[in-house]
Amino acid sequence: MSWLTNYVRPKLQGLVGDQDIPENLWVRCPECGAMMYHKELDSNYQICNQCNHHFRLTPTERFKLLFDNEEYTEIELPEVKEDPIKFSDLKSYNDRLKIARKTTNQQDAIRIAHGKMGNMSVVIGVFNFDFMGGSMGTAVGEAIVRAAELATLQEATLILVTASGGARMQEGMLSLVQMARTTTAIRQLKEKGLPYFVVLTDPTSGGVSASFAMLGDFQLAEPGAIIAFAGKRVIEQTIHTQLPDDFQKAEYLKEHGMVDKVVDRRQLRDTIITLNELVRVPNKIDL
Repeated sequence: MSWLTNYVRPKLQGLVGDQDIPENLWVRCPECGAMMYHKELDSNYQICNQCNHHFRLTPTERFKLLFDNEEYTEIELPEVKEDPIKFSDLKSYNDRLKIARKTTNQQDAIRIAHGKMGNMSVVIGVFNFDFMGGSMGTAVGEAIVRAAELATLQEATLILVTASGGARMQEGMLSLVQMARTTTAIRQLKEKGLPYFVVLTDPTSGGVSASFAMLGDFQLAEPGAIIAFAGKRVIEQTIHTQLPDDFQKAEYLKEHGMVDKVVDRRQLRDTIITLNELVRVPNKIDL
């Protein structure tokens, strides 16, 4: 980006005088390398207008995208014991939590909110990959259980938008237990006959993909999202075979029956509403 700092920025500085020019006016697409003006990217739902690469969204952006009129009520995450095994590597787990909370301004790697979508009650949980890689520890597990309970209480559809590196190693076995707990919570929701949607975004992997993230009544994914359990390189080293270039991408998983539909973000809300109406209000759908 030297041409931006060495040529474009001085030109703008000359036009506006001594006013500060923000450093983030332009964003480079990691997929095709195209440079985009940040307002243009915002107006296009954080999607590259050259190659259709879907940038990651914050939970707030997801909520505004999905809920009717951008109106929703967020719930507090259940309190859990922090640093249960007193873990420390290069930094203590407590320090990592403090940094993640300060950086993201949220309590843990998921946020839960409820409201209306297509005028139907929904509970939506959204992962934030910027919070320790969206990893699942006891706080995330408790939040998903609470979300399923809330959906059951409100007789609402549960929607989880995933973006995670998997279980949180700093909580050891307790993080792995959340795989079973979240799976049980989803099973109890389904026993009540309530719909469960999963929106797989980039990346979704590890213990998250091996539990609740692959149990949706509808498995939707954003274009190009990496969806996996173990990394591609690890698998290649294990089986001593070179895998296809698109291995573990959303399109590959759809082709092989692991994903129901790959949905452009601009059509995601309408797609979920249509599918939700199909299972909840059949007489509203003209087949």
